[in-house]
Amino acid sequence: MNAVAYAVEPGRQGGLGQHAWQVLEACTAALGPLTAFGPPSASAIGTVTTIAPPSGSGSAWPSRLTWRRYLQGAAQLEADRRFGRWLATRIGPGIESCYLFTQIAGEALPELRKRHTKHILDNPNGHIRDFREAVQEEAGRWLSTRYPGHPSLSMVDRVEEEYAAASRIRVASSWAARSLCARGVDPSRISVVPHAVDLGRFSPALGAGARQAETLRVVFVGQLGLGKGFPYLLEALRRLRTERIHVEFVGATGDPWCRRLFKTLSAGLPVSAAPGDPRPAYARADLLVLPTLHDGFGFVVAEAMACGLPVITTDRCGAAEWLREGESGWIVPAGEIDPLAAALEEALRRRSALREMGTVARRQVERFAGESARHALRELVRLHLGTAVSTGAAVESPWPGAIER
Repeated sequence: MNAVAYAVEPGRQGGLGQHAWQVLEACTAALGPLTAFGPPSASAIGTVTTIAPPSGSGSAWPSRLTWRRYLQGAAQLEADRRFGRWLATRIGPGIESCYLFTQIAGEALPELRKRHTKHILDNPNGHIRDFREAVQEEAGRWLSTRYPGHPSLSMVDRVEEEYAAASRIRVASSWAARSLCARGVDPSRISVVPHAVDLGRFSPALGAGARQAETLRVVFVGQLGLGKGFPYLLEALRRLRTERIHVEFVGATGDPWCRRLFKTLSAGLPVSAAPGDPRPAYARADLLVLPTLHDGFGFVVAEAMACGLPVITTDRCGAAEWLREGESGWIVPAGEIDPLAAALEEALRRRSALREMGTVARRQVERFAGESARHALRELVRLHLGTAVSTGAAVESPWPGAIER
Protein backbone atom coordinates (compact mmCIF):
# COMPACT_ATOMS: atom_id res chain seq x y z
CA MET A 1 0.00 0.00 0.00
CA ASN A 2 1.26 3.46 -0.91
CA ALA A 3 0.43 6.36 1.40
CA VAL A 4 0.34 10.15 1.54
CA ALA A 5 0.07 12.13 4.78
CA TYR A 6 -0.89 15.80 5.17
CA ALA A 7 -2.70 17.99 7.70
CA VAL A 8 -4.55 20.39 5.38
CA GLU A 9 -7.62 19.97 3.15
CA PRO A 10 -6.35 19.24 -0.38
CA GLY A 11 -7.82 21.50 -3.04
CA ARG A 12 -9.13 24.12 -0.67
CA GLN A 13 -8.21 27.76 -1.16
CA GLY A 14 -4.70 28.59 -0.07
CA GLY A 15 -1.21 27.53 -1.07
CA LEU A 16 -0.86 24.52 1.23
CA GLY A 17 -4.21 23.13 0.13
CA GLN A 18 -3.22 23.41 -3.52
CA HIS A 19 0.17 21.91 -2.66
CA ALA A 20 -1.41 18.84 -1.03
CA TRP A 21 -3.80 18.43 -3.98
CA GLN A 22 -0.92 18.34 -6.44
CA VAL A 23 0.88 15.74 -4.34
CA LEU A 24 -2.22 13.52 -4.29
CA GLU A 25 -2.62 13.87 -8.06
CA ALA A 26 1.05 13.06 -8.72
CA CYS A 27 1.09 10.07 -6.39
CA THR A 28 -2.06 8.52 -7.84
CA ALA A 29 -0.73 9.05 -11.38
CA ALA A 30 2.65 7.54 -10.53
CA LEU A 31 1.72 4.83 -8.04
CA GLY A 32 -1.94 3.96 -8.52
CA PRO A 33 -4.32 3.45 -5.56
CA LEU A 34 -3.38 5.41 -2.44
CA THR A 35 -4.26 5.64 1.21
CA ALA A 36 -4.38 9.28 2.30
CA PHE A 37 -3.93 10.08 5.98
CA GLY A 38 -5.46 13.50 6.50
CA PRO A 39 -8.61 15.58 5.98
CA PRO A 40 -10.82 14.72 2.98
CA SER A 41 -9.98 16.57 -0.24
CA ALA A 42 -12.27 19.15 -1.82
CA SER A 43 -13.31 16.62 -4.48
CA ALA A 44 -12.54 13.05 -5.44
CA ILE A 45 -9.21 12.36 -7.10
CA GLY A 46 -8.06 9.05 -8.54
CA THR A 47 -8.37 5.95 -6.38
CA VAL A 48 -7.72 7.45 -2.98
CA THR A 49 -8.95 5.98 0.29
CA THR A 50 -8.95 8.74 2.90
CA ILE A 51 -8.46 8.01 6.59
CA ALA A 52 -9.18 11.20 8.49
CA PRO A 53 -7.45 11.92 11.80
CA PRO A 54 -9.46 12.09 15.02
CA SER A 55 -11.28 15.36 15.56
CA GLY A 56 -8.84 18.11 16.53
CA SER A 57 -5.70 16.33 15.35
CA GLY A 58 -5.24 18.48 12.29
CA SER A 59 -6.50 21.85 13.47
CA ALA A 60 -3.97 24.24 14.93
CA TRP A 61 -6.02 27.39 15.40
CA PRO A 62 -7.88 27.72 18.71
CA SER A 63 -11.10 29.65 19.03
CA ARG A 64 -10.77 33.41 19.24
CA LEU A 65 -12.86 33.15 22.40
CA THR A 66 -10.07 31.43 24.35
CA TRP A 67 -6.78 32.75 25.72
CA ARG A 68 -4.91 30.16 23.59
CA ARG A 69 -5.44 32.34 20.50
CA TYR A 70 -2.45 34.33 21.80
CA LEU A 71 -0.15 31.28 21.67
CA GLN A 72 -0.57 30.18 18.07
CA GLY A 73 2.96 28.85 17.74
CA ALA A 74 2.40 26.52 20.69
CA ALA A 75 -1.05 25.57 19.38
CA GLN A 76 0.40 24.64 15.97
CA LEU A 77 3.09 22.51 17.62
CA GLU A 78 0.52 20.75 19.80
CA ALA A 79 -1.75 20.00 16.83
CA ASP A 80 1.12 18.66 14.71
CA ARG A 81 2.39 16.46 17.53
CA ARG A 82 -1.11 15.00 17.96
CA PHE A 83 -1.34 14.35 14.24
CA GLY A 84 2.16 12.85 14.19
CA ARG A 85 1.42 10.44 17.04
CA TRP A 86 -1.79 9.33 15.33
CA LEU A 87 -0.01 8.92 11.99
CA ALA A 88 2.71 6.75 13.54
CA THR A 89 0.03 4.29 14.70
CA ARG A 90 -1.27 3.99 11.13
CA ILE A 91 2.05 3.59 9.29
CA GLY A 92 2.38 -0.16 9.69
CA PRO A 93 4.42 -2.82 7.87
CA GLY A 94 1.86 -2.88 5.04
CA ILE A 95 2.97 0.59 3.89
CA GLU A 96 5.28 0.22 0.88
CA SER A 97 5.98 3.94 0.41
CA CYS A 98 4.94 7.22 1.97
CA TYR A 99 4.94 10.86 0.88
CA LEU A 100 4.54 13.09 3.92
CA PHE A 101 4.90 16.71 4.94
CA THR A 102 7.11 18.41 7.50
CA GLN A 103 5.73 19.19 10.96
CA ILE A 104 3.60 16.00 11.08
CA ALA A 105 6.32 13.49 10.19
CA GLY A 106 8.40 13.43 13.38
CA GLU A 107 6.93 10.27 14.86
CA ALA A 108 6.46 8.34 11.59
CA LEU A 109 9.89 8.87 9.99
CA PRO A 110 11.87 6.73 12.49
CA GLU A 111 9.46 3.84 11.85
CA LEU A 112 9.76 4.25 8.10
CA ARG A 113 13.56 4.32 8.32
CA LYS A 114 13.61 1.28 10.60
CA ARG A 115 11.66 -0.76 8.05
CA HIS A 116 13.55 0.72 5.07
CA THR A 117 10.26 2.05 3.70
CA LYS A 118 10.68 4.40 0.75
CA HIS A 119 9.56 7.92 1.58
CA ILE A 120 9.67 11.58 0.54
CA LEU A 121 9.47 14.44 3.03
CA ASP A 122 7.92 17.58 1.54
CA ASN A 123 9.27 20.87 2.94
CA PRO A 124 6.98 23.71 1.75
CA ASN A 125 9.32 26.54 2.80
CA GLY A 126 13.03 27.09 3.15
CA HIS A 127 14.81 25.92 6.29
CA ILE A 128 12.48 26.34 9.24
CA ARG A 129 15.17 27.99 11.40
CA ASP A 130 15.57 30.68 8.75
CA PHE A 131 11.80 31.15 8.85
CA ARG A 132 11.73 31.59 12.62
CA GLU A 133 14.66 34.01 12.60
CA ALA A 134 13.01 36.10 9.88
CA VAL A 135 9.71 36.29 11.78
CA GLN A 136 11.33 37.09 15.12
CA GLU A 137 13.45 39.81 13.51
CA GLU A 138 10.28 41.35 12.11
CA ALA A 139 8.63 41.16 15.53
CA GLY A 140 11.56 43.08 16.98
CA ARG A 141 11.06 45.75 14.35
CA TRP A 142 7.28 46.12 14.29
CA LEU A 143 5.88 44.75 17.55
CA SER A 144 6.34 45.67 21.19
CA THR A 145 6.53 42.06 22.34
CA ARG A 146 8.23 38.79 21.44
CA TYR A 147 6.18 37.05 18.79
CA PRO A 148 4.49 33.85 20.06
CA GLY A 149 3.31 32.73 16.63
CA HIS A 150 4.49 29.91 14.37
CA PRO A 151 7.15 28.55 14.32
CA SER A 152 8.10 28.13 17.96
CA LEU A 153 11.61 27.06 18.94
CA SER A 154 10.26 23.61 19.76
CA MET A 155 8.75 23.39 16.28
CA VAL A 156 12.14 24.31 14.79
CA ASP A 157 13.75 21.48 16.75
CA ARG A 158 11.02 19.09 15.62
CA VAL A 159 11.37 19.88 11.93
CA GLU A 160 15.17 19.78 12.06
CA GLU A 161 14.87 16.23 13.41
CA GLU A 162 12.62 15.44 10.44
CA TYR A 163 15.23 16.83 8.04
CA ALA A 164 17.85 14.60 9.64
CA ALA A 165 15.67 11.49 9.48
CA ALA A 166 14.39 11.82 5.90
CA SER A 167 16.19 10.07 3.07
CA ARG A 168 14.63 12.39 0.43
CA ILE A 169 13.40 15.98 0.87
CA ARG A 170 11.34 17.76 -1.79
CA VAL A 171 11.32 21.57 -2.07
CA ALA A 172 9.65 23.72 -4.72
CA SER A 173 12.43 26.18 -5.56
CA SER A 174 16.18 26.52 -5.85
CA TRP A 175 15.99 29.26 -3.20
CA ALA A 176 14.43 26.80 -0.72
CA ALA A 177 17.12 24.22 -1.53
CA ARG A 178 19.88 26.75 -0.88
CA SER A 179 18.25 27.64 2.44
CA LEU A 180 18.38 24.00 3.54
CA CYS A 181 21.93 23.46 2.30
CA ALA A 182 23.19 26.57 4.09
CA ARG A 183 21.99 25.03 7.36
CA GLY A 184 23.81 21.77 6.76
CA VAL A 185 21.27 19.55 4.98
CA ASP A 186 23.06 17.25 2.52
CA PRO A 187 22.25 18.52 -1.01
CA SER A 188 22.26 14.96 -2.34
CA ARG A 189 19.05 14.34 -0.37
CA ILE A 190 17.21 17.38 -1.76
CA SER A 191 15.02 17.41 -4.88
CA VAL A 192 13.86 20.69 -6.44
CA VAL A 193 10.49 20.21 -8.12
CA PRO A 194 8.23 23.20 -8.88
CA HIS A 195 4.52 23.57 -8.22
CA ALA A 196 2.00 23.65 -11.03
CA VAL A 197 -0.69 26.29 -11.54
CA ASP A 198 -4.17 25.74 -12.96
CA LEU A 199 -3.69 27.80 -16.12
CA GLY A 200 -7.39 27.61 -16.93
CA ARG A 201 -8.62 28.80 -13.56
CA PHE A 202 -5.96 31.50 -13.41
CA SER A 203 -5.93 33.31 -16.74
CA PRO A 204 -5.95 36.92 -17.97
CA ALA A 205 -9.27 38.74 -17.59
CA LEU A 206 -11.11 39.50 -20.82
CA GLY A 207 -10.71 43.11 -21.84
CA ALA A 208 -8.10 43.83 -19.17
CA GLY A 209 -5.65 45.20 -21.72
CA ALA A 210 -7.95 48.08 -22.63
CA ARG A 211 -8.03 49.60 -19.14
CA GLN A 212 -6.29 53.00 -18.90
CA ALA A 213 -7.22 54.23 -15.41
CA GLU A 214 -5.02 56.81 -13.71
CA THR A 215 -4.78 54.78 -10.51
CA LEU A 216 -2.24 51.96 -10.29
CA ARG A 217 -4.19 49.07 -8.82
CA VAL A 218 -1.96 46.86 -6.68
CA VAL A 219 -3.04 43.58 -5.11
CA PHE A 220 -1.51 41.74 -2.14
CA VAL A 221 -2.81 38.18 -1.66
CA GLY A 222 -2.09 36.17 1.45
CA GLN A 223 -2.41 36.08 5.20
CA LEU A 224 -1.50 39.29 7.01
CA GLY A 225 1.44 37.66 8.76
CA LEU A 226 4.87 39.00 9.59
CA GLY A 227 6.50 36.51 7.22
CA LYS A 228 4.63 37.95 4.23
CA GLY A 229 6.14 41.42 4.77
CA PHE A 230 2.94 43.45 4.52
CA PRO A 231 4.33 46.28 6.72
CA TYR A 232 6.94 47.04 4.04
CA LEU A 233 4.26 47.51 1.40
CA LEU A 234 2.30 49.87 3.65
CA GLU A 235 5.40 51.88 4.56
CA ALA A 236 6.52 52.05 0.93
CA LEU A 237 3.08 53.35 -0.03
CA ARG A 238 3.26 55.98 2.71
CA ARG A 239 6.73 57.01 1.60
CA LEU A 240 5.55 57.61 -1.98
CA ARG A 241 2.86 60.06 -0.79
CA THR A 242 0.61 59.51 -3.77
CA GLU A 243 -3.09 58.90 -4.24
CA ARG A 244 -2.38 57.33 -7.64
CA ILE A 245 -1.70 53.90 -6.11
CA HIS A 246 -4.41 51.83 -4.45
CA VAL A 247 -3.59 48.52 -2.69
CA GLU A 248 -6.18 45.78 -2.25
CA PHE A 249 -5.31 43.22 0.44
CA VAL A 250 -7.01 39.86 -0.08
CA GLY A 251 -6.73 37.05 2.45
CA ALA A 252 -6.91 36.09 6.10
CA THR A 253 -6.63 38.87 8.65
CA GLY A 254 -3.81 37.21 10.60
CA ASP A 255 -3.21 36.94 14.33
CA PRO A 256 -4.16 39.62 16.90
CA TRP A 257 -0.75 41.33 16.71
CA CYS A 258 -0.73 41.58 12.92
CA ARG A 259 -4.34 42.76 12.80
CA ARG A 260 -3.48 45.63 15.13
CA LEU A 261 -0.28 46.37 13.23
CA PHE A 262 -2.14 46.49 9.91
CA LYS A 263 -4.76 48.83 11.36
CA THR A 264 -2.04 51.18 12.63
CA LEU A 265 0.16 51.19 9.52
CA SER A 266 -2.70 51.44 7.02
CA ALA A 267 -4.36 54.45 8.67
CA GLY A 268 -4.85 57.21 6.11
CA LEU A 269 -3.55 55.16 3.18
CA PRO A 270 -5.49 54.26 0.00
CA VAL A 271 -5.96 50.58 0.85
CA SER A 272 -8.80 48.09 1.26
CA ALA A 273 -8.77 44.67 2.88
CA ALA A 274 -11.11 41.68 2.84
CA PRO A 275 -10.88 37.89 2.68
CA GLY A 276 -12.11 36.03 -0.38
CA ASP A 277 -11.28 34.41 -3.70
CA PRO A 278 -8.24 36.18 -5.18
CA ARG A 279 -9.27 35.73 -8.82
CA PRO A 280 -11.59 38.77 -8.98
CA ALA A 281 -8.85 40.82 -7.32
CA TYR A 282 -6.31 39.67 -9.92
CA ALA A 283 -8.77 40.74 -12.63
CA ARG A 284 -9.08 44.22 -11.09
CA ALA A 285 -5.34 44.66 -10.55
CA ASP A 286 -2.44 45.93 -12.63
CA LEU A 287 0.30 44.48 -10.41
CA LEU A 288 0.84 41.96 -7.59
CA VAL A 289 3.18 42.84 -4.73
CA LEU A 290 4.41 40.15 -2.31
CA PRO A 291 7.19 41.57 -0.10
CA THR A 292 7.73 38.22 1.62
CA LEU A 293 10.53 37.56 4.11
CA HIS A 294 10.54 33.78 3.61
CA ASP A 295 8.56 31.85 0.97
CA GLY A 296 9.65 28.48 -0.34
CA PHE A 297 7.51 29.06 -3.41
CA GLY A 298 4.75 31.69 -3.27
CA PHE A 299 1.67 30.35 -5.07
CA VAL A 300 0.20 33.84 -5.38
CA VAL A 301 3.16 34.96 -7.50
CA ALA A 302 2.53 32.14 -9.97
CA GLU A 303 -1.25 32.71 -9.90
CA ALA A 304 -0.89 36.42 -10.59
CA MET A 305 1.56 35.80 -13.43
CA ALA A 306 -0.89 33.28 -14.90
CA CYS A 307 -3.55 36.01 -14.76
CA GLY A 308 -1.31 38.28 -16.82
CA LEU A 309 0.01 40.47 -14.01
CA PRO A 310 3.60 41.61 -13.53
CA VAL A 311 4.90 41.04 -10.00
CA ILE A 312 7.05 42.77 -7.43
CA THR A 313 8.46 40.29 -4.93
CA THR A 314 11.64 39.74 -2.94
CA ASP A 315 14.84 37.76 -3.20
CA ARG A 316 13.49 35.42 -0.51
CA CYS A 317 10.59 34.17 -2.63
CA GLY A 318 11.10 30.90 -4.48
CA ALA A 319 8.83 31.82 -7.40
CA ALA A 320 10.94 34.94 -8.02
CA GLU A 321 13.14 32.61 -10.07
CA TRP A 322 10.48 32.79 -12.77
CA LEU A 323 10.60 36.57 -13.13
CA ARG A 324 12.60 38.51 -15.69
CA GLU A 325 13.76 41.70 -14.02
CA GLY A 326 12.12 44.70 -15.67
CA GLU A 327 10.34 42.49 -18.23
CA SER A 328 7.77 40.58 -16.17
CA GLY A 329 8.33 42.19 -12.78
CA TRP A 330 10.85 43.33 -10.19
CA ILE A 331 12.82 41.50 -7.49
CA VAL A 332 13.74 43.65 -4.48
CA PRO A 333 15.74 42.92 -1.32
CA ALA A 334 13.55 41.48 1.44
CA GLY A 335 12.99 43.61 4.52
CA GLU A 336 13.75 46.98 2.89
CA ILE A 337 11.33 49.83 2.25
CA ASP A 338 13.22 52.06 -0.20
CA PRO A 339 13.81 49.46 -2.96
CA LEU A 340 10.16 48.41 -2.77
CA ALA A 341 9.04 52.04 -2.99
CA ALA A 342 11.35 52.56 -5.97
CA ALA A 343 9.88 49.53 -7.78
CA LEU A 344 6.35 50.78 -7.15
CA GLU A 345 7.33 54.21 -8.45
CA GLU A 346 8.80 52.65 -11.60
CA ALA A 347 5.63 50.61 -12.11
CA LEU A 348 3.63 53.83 -11.84
CA ARG A 349 5.87 55.51 -14.41
CA ARG A 350 5.61 52.52 -16.74
CA ARG A 351 1.87 52.25 -16.29
CA SER A 352 1.22 51.79 -20.01
CA ALA A 353 3.78 48.95 -20.27
CA LEU A 354 2.41 46.81 -17.45
CA ARG A 355 0.02 44.80 -19.62
CA GLU A 356 2.83 43.78 -21.95
CA MET A 357 4.89 42.83 -18.89
CA GLY A 358 1.93 40.72 -17.77
CA THR A 359 1.91 38.98 -21.14
CA VAL A 360 5.56 38.05 -20.63
CA ALA A 361 4.70 36.83 -17.12
CA ARG A 362 1.95 34.61 -18.50
CA ARG A 363 4.35 33.06 -21.01
CA GLN A 364 6.84 32.32 -18.23
CA VAL A 365 4.20 30.54 -16.17
CA GLU A 366 3.05 28.52 -19.16
CA ARG A 367 6.64 27.39 -19.60
CA PHE A 368 7.36 26.47 -15.99
CA ALA A 369 4.07 25.80 -14.20
CA GLY A 370 1.85 23.89 -16.60
CA GLU A 371 1.90 20.20 -17.46
CA SER A 372 5.70 20.12 -17.35
CA ALA A 373 5.62 20.87 -13.61
CA ARG A 374 3.03 18.14 -13.00
CA HIS A 375 5.16 15.72 -15.00
CA ALA A 376 8.26 16.58 -12.97
CA LEU A 377 6.51 15.77 -9.68
CA ARG A 378 5.14 12.49 -11.03
CA GLU A 379 8.62 11.52 -12.16
CA LEU A 380 10.08 12.31 -8.75
CA VAL A 381 7.45 10.07 -7.13
CA ARG A 382 8.08 7.27 -9.62
CA LEU A 383 11.83 7.49 -9.10
CA HIS A 384 11.84 7.47 -5.30
CA LEU A 385 8.59 5.72 -4.31
CA GLY A 386 7.79 3.49 -7.29
CA THR A 387 8.68 -0.16 -7.72
CA ALA A 388 10.47 0.24 -11.07
CA VAL A 389 14.24 0.01 -10.99
CA SER A 390 15.91 3.32 -11.92
CA THR A 391 17.79 3.34 -15.22
CA GLY A 392 20.07 6.09 -13.98
CA ALA A 393 18.69 8.56 -16.53
CA ALA A 394 18.30 12.13 -15.34
CA VAL A 395 14.81 13.45 -14.65
CA GLU A 396 14.15 16.54 -16.74
CA SER A 397 12.82 19.52 -14.80
CA PRO A 398 11.29 22.75 -16.15
CA TRP A 399 12.65 24.65 -13.14
CA PRO A 400 15.67 26.95 -13.50
CA GLY A 401 17.31 24.67 -10.93
CA ALA A 402 17.11 20.88 -11.24
CA ILE A 403 15.80 17.76 -9.59
CA GLU A 404 18.61 16.35 -7.50
CA ARG A 405 18.92 12.57 -7.47
